[in-house]
Amino acid sequence: MAVDSAISSPVGPPACEKDAKALQFIEEMTKNCDEVQENVLSEILAQNAGTEYLQQWNLAGATDRETFKSKVPVVGYEDLQPYIQRIANGDRSPILSSHPISEFLTSSGTSAGERKLMPTIAAEMDRRQKLYSLLMPVMNLYVPGLDKGKGLYFLFIKAEAKTPSGLVARPVLTSYYKSQQFKTRPFDPYNVYTSPNETILCVDAFQSMYSQMLCGLVYREQVLRCGAVFASGLVRAIKFLQLNWKQLALDIESGNLNPKITDPAIRECVSKIVKPDPELARFVRDECCEGNWEGIITRIWPNTKYLDVIVTGAMAQYIPILDYYSGNLPKTCTMYASSECYFGLNLTPMVKPSEVCYTIMPNMGYFEFIPHDPSNPVTISPDSPPHLLDLADLEIGKEYELVISTYSGLCRYRVGDILQVKGFYNSAPQFKFIRRKNVLLSIDADKTDETELQTAVENASELLKEFNTTVVEYTSYGDTKTIPGHYVIYWELLVKDPSTGPTDDVLDRCCLAMEESLNSVYRQSRVADNSIGPLEIRIVQNGTFEELMDYAISRGASINQYKVPRCVSFTPIMELLDSRVVSVHFSPAPPHWTSERRF
Repeated sequence: MAVDSAISSPVGPPACEKDAKALQFIEEMTKNCDEVQENVLSEILAQNAGTEYLQQWNLAGATDRETFKSKVPVVGYEDLQPYIQRIANGDRSPILSSHPISEFLTSSGTSAGERKLMPTIAAEMDRRQKLYSLLMPVMNLYVPGLDKGKGLYFLFIKAEAKTPSGLVARPVLTSYYKSQQFKTRPFDPYNVYTSPNETILCVDAFQSMYSQMLCGLVYREQVLRCGAVFASGLVRAIKFLQLNWKQLALDIESGNLNPKITDPAIRECVSKIVKPDPELARFVRDECCEGNWEGIITRIWPNTKYLDVIVTGAMAQYIPILDYYSGNLPKTCTMYASSECYFGLNLTPMVKPSEVCYTIMPNMGYFEFIPHDPSNPVTISPDSPPHLLDLADLEIGKEYELVISTYSGLCRYRVGDILQVKGFYNSAPQFKFIRRKNVLLSIDADKTDETELQTAVENASELLKEFNTTVVEYTSYGDTKTIPGHYVIYWELLVKDPSTGPTDDVLDRCCLAMEESLNSVYRQSRVADNSIGPLEIRIVQNGTFEELMDYAISRGASINQYKVPRCVSFTPIMELLDSRVVSVHFSPAPPHWTSERRF
């Protein structure tokens, strides 16, 4: 079969007939990339021709690229928000999609601090499931024998809200894990998890993590791969083991589940897995009691062949700690997806994180690209739609901003991802993910941009006014050396009268005021998920930011164009800042968060 050598790998032919069909599908899609894209756009426009959104652009039933590009504007979330709000409020007319909206998928926050609502239709779940079905056939080319054991994956659902329309709003992965496609998936020997569905589908983060870790320990010799969605999730799981190994070992020794686990479904399924095993309990205690966590993954799960986690973009900051925990196991990034659309997969999953490229699957949606050159930005005007580039038009080495049109009704929507073309697989571009546009800080699922950080600083600064104190300058970074990671904000203050300056308590409350100003994704991560630690403000000596400017100028920056960076990661700059710290303050309490959303 031609597919045997189509996707080159060190191992060779497909592991089974099902894999061969999946790899053949990849070949067909990537060889005819432009034709597939043309057909996808035509299908989207034909399906949604009767919607209010498309009718206003006077396409007159046209489904061709030229008409679409000349008449439909490029938009952001704020442009679509009024339409989405009407759907959320219960308007069932075909506003964006001719198919009924089945639910809303939540994405990172708006300028108002609320999550974005991405409408989706039932058929999209099948499209997402199709992409998932391609991942293991590719991985099996590189890592043989994955059908001989299990995967230890820490997977979680999050709280969901209900819109006035009755439709739920939840993260895309929560939607997937609660879907019939996931819950009733057919047995696949290449995709067996140590975690029963019931442990994944518990919204209580502690009970879910505890029961998944317990099952992972029981099956430790069968585990062939470890993972979580994001690198931060796997780091958090190891930290959880550090904090809870004594109780976990006790449960294994006695065969009885921790009374803190109260979820009936978890207790029922885990009780069938955990039996008294004093030898395993002794092993867990011996490995954990001395506090040496170097190589802990391969010590506890000795047959682990790789880590399956996203370590591109903001998640790259977790590579050193994962190397420490795993003894430098390979880290695979298998797919590229967002709440708006699933995009593609990594056809060479065993490469170094710095070399990860994703191949766009042209059947997932219609993709366009805005050339990204900060020195010569493209102006996007609603009155004059720009001619964006198609998948077939892209050039190796160039950076582009991604724009999508989906079957669910998003048309020419700016996702905000900046991608660089590194090569082609057949006719499909392969992209390196560079960053999410405008994002400064990210520890877990949170994404904080410069405007939001500025607002948070301004709101916290209000507490300083009665002390005749102002924030002269500030910058920030995401500290992932602590587990969980947390935001660090450097402040330089102007205190008019040092004898009546702000107290430590006031500065602690400034930390909380900043957190209260950040978006709901951040606050949920702090309060419900415990995946972000308390925000920290470090007060630096007067003149520190002048020194920072001097340092930048000494390295070639223009004094006329110099701007204080609002986020730093360059080691010499962070060392300079830390050497000037005079006091350190942490948020004294979690910020307010509720799963109830304002609609």
